[in-house]
Parts: sequence; C-alpha cells; structure tokens
Amino acid sequence: LRGNMNFTVYSKDGCPHCEKIKQILDLTKLTYVVYNLDEHFDREGFISEFGENSTFPQVSVDGKKLGGCVDTIEYLKENKIV
Repeated sequence: LRGNMNFTVYSKDGCPHCEKIKQILDLTKLTYVVYNLDEHFDREGFISEFGENSTFPQVSVDGKKLGGCVDTIEYLKENKIV
C-alpha cells in the first residue's frame, strides 16, 4: 500500500508547519513533491484549489486532499504509517 502513495505538499517559504510535514514525510520515506507559493502557483490559484480560508501547508495523496499539517499526521496515524 504505502509504496504506491504519492504525496503533494503545497508550501510557502517561512512556514513552520510546512517544514514539519516535510520532515515527517522524509522520516516515513514516502514519496512527495513540494510546490511552492510564488514559484509553482500563486495565491489566487491556491485559493481556487483549496478555498478562501485554507492555510499552509495543504497536502494531498494520490490526488485526494488531506488538508493541513494536523490532518496529514492524522491520516498517517490512521494508516499506521507513523
């Protein structure tokens, strides 16, 4: 199961929660791609994708939106990855 999981992290510079989730994904040895605000997307694109009140990071796995840092950690725990 976990070998096929591909995570996407929508991140921004200077975001401690973004750094935390990247460290956790590094520890789990899961595959992930990081897209950075103002480099890969703009704020308008972020809002249209995730909604007006969304915070950073936003994480998805295999195209399914997980949410932010807390939601992602919860998902990893539920699936016995951490």
